Amino acid sequence: MTGRAQPRVLRTVAEWRAACDAVRSSGRRLGLVPTLGALHHAHQALMQAARAASDVVGVTIFVNPTQFGPGEDFDRYPRDLAGDLDKCAEAGVELVFAPERAEMYPAGEMTRVLVSGLSEGLCGPFRPGHFAGVATIVAKLFSATGPCTAVFGRKDYQQLRVIQRMTSDLLLPVRILEHPTQRDADGLATSSRNRYLSASERERALAIPRALGVLAQRFAAGTRDAVQLSQLLAAELGRAELSVEYAELARTSDLQPFTSGTVEPGAAGAFIAARAGSTRLIDNVILGEDRAPLDPAPRGPAAERTSA
Repeated sequence: MTGRAQPRVLRTVAEWRAACDAVRSSGRRLGLVPTLGALHHAHQALMQAARAASDVVGVTIFVNPTQFGPGEDFDRYPRDLAGDLDKCAEAGVELVFAPERAEMYPAGEMTRVLVSGLSEGLCGPFRPGHFAGVATIVAKLFSATGPCTAVFGRKDYQQLRVIQRMTSDLLLPVRILEHPTQRDADGLATSSRNRYLSASERERALAIPRALGVLAQRFAAGTRDAVQLSQLLAAELGRAELSVEYAELARTSDLQPFTSGTVEPGAAGAFIAARAGSTRLIDNVILGEDRAPLDPAPRGPAAERTSA
């Protein structure tokens, strides 16, 4: 347990909506951090970013079934509400929404939110229906929360872009704040699924941030040709003892492959999805914006970006 006050826990949409309305009616700004739970230091960084942008911070904790496909880890996904509440308390979170499945998916529900285009490349073919599940649950959470600033990490870059597009297209009164990818001490992008890795699997997984680091450094040194950059990424991952699903250069605007021409800073990212053992890991760097993953220079709020 922490010495800080535990957040108020709401279990129903009606309770959550009333609590959020009360924040705004008192003239305070509301920050939101949607999560699956199994919280760690990267989630706390998002909470701190929400705190900097608002007066009251709310966190949602819900293992959303519709974003897990057949054979994925829904049943074994770590669940530790008591530990999550302690981490929320450490970050000064006031409100936590932790609903049951039936609260978010009423009996007979039939609606899904599909964001075309952005959801079809990169992870799309490997996780059919995943982004429809993500867009659906986030739309529900935004509907229940109302006007707020919501913070999402850039590690899940495709998810971030899908949510930004959905929010804009559906005219939702939510400002999206991007937060830099958080990393463990060895450079691996922080994820709740990292706990699945054995010591040897984790060592092999470090090939991902190393490959991204090589690409970021080469770009910083002046390499701008998309073909050269793509070949370099493939060569770096080709030496890894991983099962690579994709290692791709893609445009940041629409996530379509960047196959030729000159890459301007911020116009493209290097995106990787690979398995170390049975654990699926994703990571990325936006060329010209993100530091190399193993660069010891600090990352922080200066790299944050907002979108309506």
